[in-house]
Amino acid sequence: MSSRDFPQVRLHIVTGKGGTGKSTVAASLALGLAAAGTNVLLCEVEGRQGIARMFDVEPLPYAERRVATGLPGIDGQRGGVVHALHIDPESALLEYLSMYYKLGRAGRALDRFGVVEFATTIAPGVRDVLLTGKVYEATKRNARNKNAITYDAVVLDAPPTGRIAQFLGVNHELAGLARMGPIKSQADSVTTLFHSKRTAVHLVTVLEEMPVQETTDGIAELRKHDLPVGGVVVNQVRPRDLDDDDLAAVRAGAVTKRQLAAALTRSGLSGDAEMVMGLLAEARDHAERRALEDAQRALVDELDVPTYELPLLVGGVDLGALYELAGMLREQGLA
Repeated sequence: MSSRDFPQVRLHIVTGKGGTGKSTVAASLALGLAAAGTNVLLCEVEGRQGIARMFDVEPLPYAERRVATGLPGIDGQRGGVVHALHIDPESALLEYLSMYYKLGRAGRALDRFGVVEFATTIAPGVRDVLLTGKVYEATKRNARNKNAITYDAVVLDAPPTGRIAQFLGVNHELAGLARMGPIKSQADSVTTLFHSKRTAVHLVTVLEEMPVQETTDGIAELRKHDLPVGGVVVNQVRPRDLDDDDLAAVRAGAVTKRQLAAALTRSGLSGDAEMVMGLLAEARDHAERRALEDAQRALVDELDVPTYELPLLVGGVDLGALYELAGMLREQGLA
């Protein structure tokens, strides 16, 4: 199933400032995209085993593993399947050597001698080249790839916004250095995919000054490098406990202790001084927070990209919460 807002996209790259819930959004998007009869691959590249924790499964090896069934399709059809892949650069390098240079056992011997670690640590950009290369391989599969799962969509839980353009552009730099051979060919192919309409980079933010500014800067940087910007997911949105008139009254100091105590008494609650003072303090904090969020939301609206909102889940994130968020992303058109 294609995203309604991004019907041509096969590779959804999810980035965001640390602490914004980037990995949660990527997992929810994968569940939402896995409709009836479709397969979705959810990849991670940061070595944190975040997928395993969210889906409550054993730590993932360097192999594709089924982790969940997607949301039901139209007319209640059974959902598709979400597979997950934890990509580590050492394993990706061994696979690369096997595929392009037919090293086989010799490649594994190199690993024992520490050459793999040397290559991925010392050589500039090699780590990101290998990580993006594996994502590219999973995205381009079709019916001719025997014994390999073909995916309708791939979702990448990518590095943070601050280095996403560099991460996605590393193959372009490599292609400029390598003049021929498999390295040049793969680098060109990955670069073409990342700059095509089959890819979208979605940014996750929360309604705070630094994350919104980093999102703004990230979009500008992506556009500077002609990388396709998708949507902005505003995550962890707090419930609106007071309406606009009440918020304005609280900010203006127009709500008195006597008024609040009377209102509590009418509701059958204790209107003692301690409770009244506590509630007034919370109301002022909430009003200030809402003013900050409204100002940041206005900045997000100026970014001229599709936006989506997900609520703050006070109970934490588990598999049930991921399905709930997936449904919201589908309702809003991202999944």
